[in-house]
Amino acid sequence: MNKVFGIVPVFVKVLLGLVFIASAVLKIVGMDQFEIYVYSYHFFSLNFSFLVARAAIILELVLGIGLVSNTLHKLYWWGSMLMLVGYSLLLLYALYLGRTDSCHCFGEFLQFDPKQSLVKNGVLLLLLLPLYGMGEWETPFRWLILCLAIMASCIGVFVASPPDNLTSCSDPEHNLQTEFFDAMLDDAPLDSMRLREGKQVVCFFSTGCDYCQLAARKLSLMQQFHGFPADRVTYVFMGSEEGITRFYEQSESARYREVLYPDVVRLLKAVDGNLPTIVFLDGGEVVHEYGYRNMDEAEIKAFFRL
Repeated sequence: MNKVFGIVPVFVKVLLGLVFIASAVLKIVGMDQFEIYVYSYHFFSLNFSFLVARAAIILELVLGIGLVSNTLHKLYWWGSMLMLVGYSLLLLYALYLGRTDSCHCFGEFLQFDPKQSLVKNGVLLLLLLPLYGMGEWETPFRWLILCLAIMASCIGVFVASPPDNLTSCSDPEHNLQTEFFDAMLDDAPLDSMRLREGKQVVCFFSTGCDYCQLAARKLSLMQQFHGFPADRVTYVFMGSEEGITRFYEQSESARYREVLYPDVVRLLKAVDGNLPTIVFLDGGEVVHEYGYRNMDEAEIKAFFRL
């Protein structure tokens, strides 16, 4: 009977470690969404949010590996406790803000809102608390295991999902075909929107494109955080009216002036087949052009500040 009771704490500890590892891996799979979630609190700039998101994943991986290895018990126990408490405080802040969106604790695999995630964290804390006094595997290699866990986690995360600001962007720098784009601005239905007047943002999206939805969410957050004039943002959609409704629901973007463009072939020619394409105009002249991955928060802030 004593053997059984001795095995239970080890089993619980390994289970907790595997939960942390699974949570980290699923965040990597849904890294684009997790980055934007971190950015959505506006504690950090967009570029720094990329690093914070990866640091959170690395911490989970290291703690998970440490719990499974059953070495340096007190260090990993306190680390796990502080991480769960820290995440819970963030979730309480999310509830204070009235947020009900997914916290991405298991990436896109399981969608938990802040209340559900708090319950999940409470269960993990209840499982962790009784383990405080348990023993550990005595080995002279325990610090080596910690160093290897940190190195492997850092390398694995940054290789599996390098941050956009530290790599050469996969989006082409210039998708826009100026001749077709200029003709679109001068013809219906865009001609009535006066897009050649002052500073304007014209976004070309497909209603069924995941990266278009992510780009819309990212741009919407920038517009809200930095107070850009919302009436200068125009979404030009390829798709259907029903698709536009789903697009806003899934992207969680603010709603801006929009148009469902009737000539799909013409739209795709203007952006050389690349969606999303986001164009910043000043007096009808193209100043910046972005895809999803090369959006530059500092440039966009400066564009509206000048």
